[in-house]
Amino acid sequence: MNTVQLECFVTVAEHLNFSKASRVLKITQPAVSHQIQTLEEELDVKLFNRTSKSVTLTQEGISFFADAQLILKTALSAKERLGRHEHLIPFDLGCHNYTEMNLLPPILKELSEEFPLLRPSIRLVPFPSILGMVENTQLLAALGIKYGQKTSSLWYKELASAHIACVCSPNLPLAQYKALTKGQLQGNFIACSPRQLPDSVFTIQNNIFMTLPSEQRFITDSLESAFTLVKAEIGYTLYPDIPHTRDPGLCYIPVTGLPKVSFGVYYPYDHDHPVLKRFLALLSRHMRDTV
Repeated sequence: MNTVQLECFVTVAEHLNFSKASRVLKITQPAVSHQIQTLEEELDVKLFNRTSKSVTLTQEGISFFADAQLILKTALSAKERLGRHEHLIPFDLGCHNYTEMNLLPPILKELSEEFPLLRPSIRLVPFPSILGMVENTQLLAALGIKYGQKTSSLWYKELASAHIACVCSPNLPLAQYKALTKGQLQGNFIACSPRQLPDSVFTIQNNIFMTLPSEQRFITDSLESAFTLVKAEIGYTLYPDIPHTRDPGLCYIPVTGLPKVSFGVYYPYDHDHPVLKRFLALLSRHMRDTV
């Protein structure tokens, strides 16, 4: 598939006339027909219904039209950008869940003002996979709670030491407390799959979970699902209270007697990205201003 084929397809689709398309494109009508034919053969679908009197798009042609326009627009934009000798700066970051993503908007805003060609991309990645993606340079850096084992090829920069909090709806009885002990936790408990949690947090959740009767146990596939059930006032969950990541509609009550966890950012030892150093500085300042 190439841009000539796509330009021919889009032009014929817009005019539903091969003669008009050939005049617009300034190539012969047989050349337009040939490009459409080779595109149909490559896609293994028929894009137009053609008779001696009319040309109409098939259902496949209608479905492909938006894709073809997007591909053409992307290709032409890249060509124009390269012609202006612009050098965009890719900036791929990883997070485990939406709460961690809440940290990033003010930092990315400032970075984008300083580096207009910056093109940030944020990926949500489960805990077992995210560090490997940083090690393999698929991600430039990843936010997260510190793992127990040392990762030899990555730096870890601590941003906060966070209490484990009881996260619940303001309407639950637990919300009245300024602090809680494990013995005061009561009601339905909503836990997360271990794939979505670091070992330190999963261990804490599991210790509570296993002491409860089955009717008070709820388990979800993601933190987002757990927080949705919390908002529905079905129960409470336990999660680190990390600055700037709170959901404004929920209460975060510290649970005494539970170990704190370290929250920070992983990045490669040999990083030479032009923006990473500034990103780390802004991230540290943002967290320090809150604590």
